[in-house]
Amino acid sequence: MDIHHIGSTSIPGILAKPIIDMLGVVSTFENVPQLIPTLLNLGYESMGAYGIDERQYFRKVDISGRRTHHLHVFAAGSVHIERHIAFREYLRKNPWIAAQYSDLKARIAAANNISRREYADAKSPFIVETEQKAVDWYRRTHINLPSQ
Repeated sequence: MDIHHIGSTSIPGILAKPIIDMLGVVSTFENVPQLIPTLLNLGYESMGAYGIDERQYFRKVDISGRRTHHLHVFAAGSVHIERHIAFREYLRKNPWIAAQYSDLKARIAAANNISRREYADAKSPFIVETEQKAVDWYRRTHINLPSQ
């Protein structure tokens, strides 16, 4: 399995929860069941697709109950691989856009009594718009896509 660091902690200088997001790429989705015992032994919990088709999601929680790691596993060729890698690379190459995202996250987080779902929903328009630009940019600038 190839592993890529994704999510806000992979983008220098932006606001991020202390959770490491990783993207795992397997050659075929049929290989995922072989990974589960090892990941369980490492302290991960298997969450199934968890709302995203063609994904196997794992999360790790520390002894105090705080989430520390997310692992999103996709089969090579999944469109989800490209969108995650493209978004990360686009924000790394465009620090002013990364700063806009960070500022948005700070404003949303400052709202009192906001749920995780409300936080995610509030970020969604920015992510959807930026993700499409990122994928278009990535396709123009990267000949070899990672693990695809």
